[in-house]
Amino acid sequence: MPSADLTLPPRPLRWLFLDLNSYFASVEQQVQPALRGRPVIVAPVGSDTTVAIAASREAKRYGISTGTPVWEAKRKCRDLVVTPARHELYVAYHHRIVAEVERHVPVTRVCSIDEVACRLLDNENGRDAAMALAGRIKRGLASAVGDYLTCSIGIAPNRLLAKLASDLQKPDGLVVFEAAALPEALYPLKLRDIAGIGPNMERRLARDGVNDIRQLLARRPRDAGHAWGGSDGDRLWYLLHGVDLAEKPTQSRTIGHSHVLSPRHRGYESVRLTSRRLALKAASRLRRKGYRARLLVLHARFEDDKSKWRASVKLPATQDSFVMLARLDALFPRLRAAGAAHRSGCRIIGVTLAEIEPVAGEQGSLFAALDPDDPLARETRTLALSRAMDRINERFGRNAVSVGPLNGGRLDRVGSKIAFGRIPELSEFHE
Repeated sequence: MPSADLTLPPRPLRWLFLDLNSYFASVEQQVQPALRGRPVIVAPVGSDTTVAIAASREAKRYGISTGTPVWEAKRKCRDLVVTPARHELYVAYHHRIVAEVERHVPVTRVCSIDEVACRLLDNENGRDAAMALAGRIKRGLASAVGDYLTCSIGIAPNRLLAKLASDLQKPDGLVVFEAAALPEALYPLKLRDIAGIGPNMERRLARDGVNDIRQLLARRPRDAGHAWGGSDGDRLWYLLHGVDLAEKPTQSRTIGHSHVLSPRHRGYESVRLTSRRLALKAASRLRRKGYRARLLVLHARFEDDKSKWRASVKLPATQDSFVMLARLDALFPRLRAAGAAHRSGCRIIGVTLAEIEPVAGEQGSLFAALDPDDPLARETRTLALSRAMDRINERFGRNAVSVGPLNGGRLDRVGSKIAFGRIPELSEFHE
């Protein structure tokens, strides 16, 4: 219970958090009935050197989970089925799921491709009403979207606790945290179960004498904040007691893409061309969001699966694909040299645009009247060309027009990939 001199506000059930179970694998089992009841993993490419990005509930019984190397998963389960990822399909199902949930309650926030949070109204925040609502959502998803798609639902006074509750009973669970049971209901959990507490934070808390949730919440809020290392500990104390605090505003800080290369495309010319495609995709997203970037980062992981590499280069504040490609090409010899030192090809390649900022109040260029060969005039033309390419590809499909060779299509397909915290717009599948 909170300290005697602390009075907490009323804490009714305000949030319902829905987490789809084994989402990518369940979608594959939904659309491929032959996979139902079988151990299935979804992998980005058809190679044993990659990892599972999803595992069906049947595969999880063998100790296989997201991040398990495919070769290891096959060793754990001889009957394992490996199916390639179809991200556009998962986005389409995501939109169907959100539409069905909204038939029952407004979706306040889409948290990831397989998670949504809904704020409950005053007539929905009693325990019985909230549980009945959760039941209607589950039945609606089964009948309108797919009977092989199940979800776990958490209901609590705030979104953090609702998410925590949704993780406790899988698959097809329903867990409610009421204010009267807080914070004691959380004591059996581990600190690492709380979003935001990873290995480093866990070690910091231990150095301050906090080894479990009970010890953290036994402190006054200010002291809990000190253990956390800042004001967020104070905030976490109140959230774990069920107080529904206002959300902190967030802003995108990076835009990027990465790709797991198939074994036949890990030579450095293939890696270079793939990195250019990734840079073009990131630049297109940057323009669509109305941002410009000041830093480009090229990052890679080598075939030995131990070595991570990154290099960066400053950009003028730009949205221009051609400027980014020129700076990217300047980084690539460093990647080639690193690969030679490791005597290894690239398994994963990625490009990230960082130090991004909104483009506000942009006016027509003052440099359009300059000599055509002036660098500022060239940049004006290439930015206009970059935007024209966006429009053409959006209308006619991916790579209707591109920069540089596509190597006769002999590279891996670099489509839109699911970052679990971000749902691609459908237009991204046509970039």
